[in-house]
Amino acid sequence: MPIKLQTYFPLIRTREEIMGRIQDSPVLLATFQSWKPKHQDEFLDFCSGVRGVKLLYDSFFKSIMDPEQDPERLSDLLSLLMGRKIRVLRELPHEGGRVTPDTLVVMDIIVQLEDGSITTVEVQKYGYAFPGQRAACYSADMLLRQYKKLRDDLKRQNKRMNYRAVKPVYTIVLYESSPPVFEKHPDTYVHHFRQVSDTGLEMDLLEEYFFVPLDIFRHIIQNKGIRDRRDAWLAFLTLDDPEWIEKVINAYPDFRALYEEAYEMCLNLEKVMGMYSKVLKELDSNTVQYMIDEMQETINRKDEQLSQKDEQLSQKDEQLSQKDEQLSQKDEQLSQKDEQLSQKNEQLSQKNEQLNQKDEQLNQKDALIDELRRQINELQAAQGK
Repeated sequence: MPIKLQTYFPLIRTREEIMGRIQDSPVLLATFQSWKPKHQDEFLDFCSGVRGVKLLYDSFFKSIMDPEQDPERLSDLLSLLMGRKIRVLRELPHEGGRVTPDTLVVMDIIVQLEDGSITTVEVQKYGYAFPGQRAACYSADMLLRQYKKLRDDLKRQNKRMNYRAVKPVYTIVLYESSPPVFEKHPDTYVHHFRQVSDTGLEMDLLEEYFFVPLDIFRHIIQNKGIRDRRDAWLAFLTLDDPEWIEKVINAYPDFRALYEEAYEMCLNLEKVMGMYSKVLKELDSNTVQYMIDEMQETINRKDEQLSQKDEQLSQKDEQLSQKDEQLSQKDEQLSQKDEQLSQKNEQLSQKNEQLNQKDEQLNQKDALIDELRRQINELQAAQGK
């Protein structure tokens, strides 16, 4: 029997009640009708408790995880992902945009931790190509911004630059659909990267990365269930099936308040429809850009394959040219051999002609000898008479 979330959250309104509110407002109705039918159904589903609220989308995530309102929530999540106890101090503004365009990012937030270090958390709808290179560039950009701000602050105070004051930068990326490279580790859904020496020398190089492929997490949790609080957090963020919402609440009852807060947002239709419209606009842009990027990547791969084929053909042409040269040399040698044979045959013909002449001379001499013998015999015969 399907689980009804109204059992846990009585404030959830029915689909009919929500549609009634929308139809009573020309503004809301116009917004609703501007959406595609599948998006209309999705909106009604999560507002009426048929599905969970889409908590990974930027506006929804920041409403629930707002560090200004309740820093402990984000602190708890980040502590579990990073494997150590941390405390979020405050959210930082995005200054001047990112080093790279983020059309596929559906949520991102930058926070400062209690120790002064900076953590950026983002959710990508589709994993970028070259995820490592991109994360490294973004982390380097965040580190450089921190350095410049610190340098300028110290300069205003007539103080020298103090590199000890530069704090670590942590980059956490969650993928709804992860890049293919993560398929090599189907049993792992949190990957931690940091720079280490091959000699064992310890040195703080300030940058660390955490990659979370949520598609792999969903596959693992379907087989193994919720094993710990980290699983519960990721299930809360990424699973909208009422059955899993119930499992999260039963395993960790404090999550019930977070779900209830999400459904309280749905009571304010004007606000939640505005948030959802913004999400859909970003997703449309994301999807178009993703398709363009994928097509460009396909074109690049094809170009690379054609270049490789051209290189192979050039090598084959070079090999054929060498073979032709060798054959030409062989033909030349054979021609020389033929000419030598022709000369030999000519010499043999001359020798045969000479031999024929010698044979003719010998035949003539044999005939002369025979004639002389005949004459001698006749003379002898005449004397005998």
